[in-house]
Amino acid sequence: MENTDTPPIARLEISGVPLRYVDLPAMFGANLRELPVVLRLLLENVIRNTEGGERREAVDAILAWRERATSEHEIAFQPNRVLMHDTTSTPALVDIAAMRDALAEAGADPAALNPVLPVDSSVDHSLAVEYFGAADAAPRNLALELRRNAERYRFLRWASRALTGVRIHAPGTGIMHTINLEQLASVVTRTMRDGEAWAVPDTLIGTDSHTPMINGIGVLGWGVGGLEAQTVMFGMPVMQRIPDVIGVKLTGALPPGALATDLALTVTQRLRAIGVSGEFVEFFGPGVATLTAGERAVVANMAPEYGASTGFFPVDARTLEYLRATHRSEEAEQLVEAYTRAAGLWFDPEAAPRYTRTIEIDLARIGMHVAGPRRPQDLLDYTALPATLAKLDFTPPAREAEMPRHPVAIAAITSCTNTSDPALLIAAGLVARKAREKGLTVPAWIKTSLAPGSPAAAAYLARAGLIDDLSAVGFDIVGYGCTTCIGNSGPLTESVRDAQAGGRIYPVAVLSGNRNFAGRIHPDLDLGFIMSPPLVIAFALAGNAEIDLSREPVQRAANGTPVYLRDLWPTREEVAALVAQSADPEDYPRAFAVASRNPAWHELAAPSSARFPWGAASTALRRPPFASLDQGSQLGRYRAYPLLVLGDDVTTDHISPASAIPKDSFVADFLVSRGDDRDDLNVFASRRGNWEVMMRAAFYNKTLVNRLKPGMPVAHTLHVPSGDVLPIHEAAQRYAQHGDAVVLIAGERYGTGSSRDWAAKGQRLLGIRAVLAASFERIHRSNLIGMGILPLRFAPGTHPDSLAIGPGDMLEVEADAAAITPRCAVPVRIVRADGRIDSIDARAAVETQLECTLLRSGGVIPLILQQTLARGGKNR
Repeated sequence: MENTDTPPIARLEISGVPLRYVDLPAMFGANLRELPVVLRLLLENVIRNTEGGERREAVDAILAWRERATSEHEIAFQPNRVLMHDTTSTPALVDIAAMRDALAEAGADPAALNPVLPVDSSVDHSLAVEYFGAADAAPRNLALELRRNAERYRFLRWASRALTGVRIHAPGTGIMHTINLEQLASVVTRTMRDGEAWAVPDTLIGTDSHTPMINGIGVLGWGVGGLEAQTVMFGMPVMQRIPDVIGVKLTGALPPGALATDLALTVTQRLRAIGVSGEFVEFFGPGVATLTAGERAVVANMAPEYGASTGFFPVDARTLEYLRATHRSEEAEQLVEAYTRAAGLWFDPEAAPRYTRTIEIDLARIGMHVAGPRRPQDLLDYTALPATLAKLDFTPPAREAEMPRHPVAIAAITSCTNTSDPALLIAAGLVARKAREKGLTVPAWIKTSLAPGSPAAAAYLARAGLIDDLSAVGFDIVGYGCTTCIGNSGPLTESVRDAQAGGRIYPVAVLSGNRNFAGRIHPDLDLGFIMSPPLVIAFALAGNAEIDLSREPVQRAANGTPVYLRDLWPTREEVAALVAQSADPEDYPRAFAVASRNPAWHELAAPSSARFPWGAASTALRRPPFASLDQGSQLGRYRAYPLLVLGDDVTTDHISPASAIPKDSFVADFLVSRGDDRDDLNVFASRRGNWEVMMRAAFYNKTLVNRLKPGMPVAHTLHVPSGDVLPIHEAAQRYAQHGDAVVLIAGERYGTGSSRDWAAKGQRLLGIRAVLAASFERIHRSNLIGMGILPLRFAPGTHPDSLAIGPGDMLEVEADAAAITPRCAVPVRIVRADGRIDSIDARAAVETQLECTLLRSGGVIPLILQQTLARGGKNR
């Protein structure tokens, strides 16, 4: 074994400036080539950031990974920076503001609490599509966003002033992942250590599950919950088991007609089929070199949809092309190439490292696809919508004169996933141009929208002459944010609402997003198909989701001539030529700078005090009760009632919705009782600074089925001792008043979807001590632990269906704090209402010793407070 006490440190020179770096090839030779590139990056990280025995142990463990392609060993990963968006940074920063209050009340300096890593937060998740189909839709939506969210935005501006290293990017600058690609990522960065300049890989964590989009240009980063991010912000490393790495070998090249979206949906289906859950994914093989960085970013972005932590593409010439195209400096480009080649991180299309498992995808066999109607992994040929919708067997009581039985209600070109690659937007624009030339228009009942990932898109679409073409078919730019992809789609058109209310239609959404869970896109829509931006326009023109576009015409021209998809679809050469013609690297910094100067944002008055002045009447910002020193551990031995019993695929949208607050909900009643306008309640995501709202919002989803008692209203459960059916938060409060513990039971993939920490915070406020599930999605499992909630995984074969939990059944859990270790067995017994006792096998879904420490401390926030006070309340 090489001597890790004094690892080889080499030098390279860029523009006359010498830079030190960890020389992995000199240290490990041929052994290095056997490791996936993602593990080489972790190896470099532990060598640079740890010392002595910890370093030796970590290096030995990563090298030993090659023997079995798996490991149980934990390592510490220390990223360079943290990336957030407004609806994850708001609750995190609210926590910090409340923690500052707790420190002050304990006699410590509140200003001592500051992040020790740079934190970038975009304001991208609040923009709603209220105005559409008009040239001025974007500025009107932006103005409405700023009015609705002014109080919350003033808080964010306070945070950027009061907290060291926190930078908030203004509304209108784009989606966080697109900003990361186009503006923030350096791929290789310079840093000072002990007075000397070093070249190191750019690494990060982000509080959004689609953070791996940056993997498309060779930057290692993945999504974590906001609570885990808080530990990293305050100096704790990400402690994780050395990951299993799934290798996806790509061969061939994409055929005519196939786009990056089609590849991303195929990868999602293939990896979900083999059961990926939290592993790292790395792409290798000669096919990788045929993909542009934009195409790679689309595939990498879908990592959470295929269940992985990463979707990594190593650095190569395509990365350098992207850096040039987005106006990075020549010096930065030289640094990236020189360092990655010297450090053994440059991509070799002929290399075949060792992987835990491998699948192969021939790019030449990728066809045009969609996914749906309710999950992104449910891959379909684009011709299969009629057969898929026919299975629903929807027969309206009366024929709707204006619309088909499955009309397209929303057609949205949305999300960072498919709007950050210029080729996809140019392709959509070309479909619009050809449709316009043939006199085609989109039916009036469809809500159309185009929300690119950044304002640079408007510049290159204008230079390509496509803005007017897109507008002619209803796809005016509505803003630069997540919009419909996260449920901020605004109201449906009146004609769709009326026909749906009358039961005459079963409407469908088509979108270029990444998720289509029932109710996510719009609370009144449970059918959605994910597809490429140009295909969104084609289905919008057809107006009918129940159509086979390979055989049936999209529409008929005014003279009666049928117009088919083949008449509108651009060739790969057409798209590439127009991408090249419209490209100007200066668009990226220029458009970002203009948007960053948003006067309305900078005119927002914000306090500058060390402590945030909470407003007693605020319905947007409330000091949360869990950000205090008295929130202790929930571990122990107890008997608990099941608060809810749920099935498979319960998403974080089910647990903590982000979409519009229904006007007829008890959440709306609560807000109206405190002075808010029932007709202007905004979205759930805008209330994540108010724990009272979010506690009531927990599990508010029309499609969620609570199996504890059939037929209950939305977000209600059974309070077993009284037999009363109550809103979930009221039942939880009644249990707490009587000193009764509660747990939650769920099926497979509990917590799939977005990384929102409120899905865990809401459960803590409801008093849930443990969640017992057949399986967990990685980020939500981490967030539960971050809130001091114990995740317990049933043994294979055990499921809520087989447990048959009924009213009156209780669970005995033996989870003593001293006994909790990673993946340990936890005794659980079901005490049936009739007195029978059934023992079930369960294990703690806990991966690291740090997670055990968090559970014993009561979660992330108590631990940070304890550590800060232990330092005497002083900043590091």
